[in-house]
Amino acid sequence: MTRYALDLPVKLKDEAERLAKEQGVSLDQFILWSVAEKVGGLLQTQADTKFPNIVYRRGASGWLRPALRGRGLHVQTLVIASREFTPAQLAAEYDLTEAQVQEALDFYKAHQAEIDAHIAVEDTFPSKQ
Repeated sequence: MTRYALDLPVKLKDEAERLAKEQGVSLDQFILWSVAEKVGGLLQTQADTKFPNIVYRRGASGWLRPALRGRGLHVQTLVIASREFTPAQLAAEYDLTEAQVQEALDFYKAHQAEIDAHIAVEDTFPSKQ
């Protein structure tokens, strides 16, 4: 994560604080969420033609995130799982081909900042246990 000082007009800050409170998150989390959502929205119209099997889908959170075409499996899910499993194991676990797994991991390498931002946002929410 990197720090960034942000000057907001008072009325905008007040509204953001109110909405953050309604969502049950801090103002910092709300701003990070808002920026990630906006970046995802802009990227949706800029699909990377080098990765034809990756599309942007709106998740349960409402954010647009890259996913495997026809599967609904988010790239970030495979990225997180790849920290512990090989591509062959991921393919078996998620009923994918190794080529699909590799395309998702290659997409991550090309769009790491975007996907890491989504992962960071989700990491700020308390786990549901």
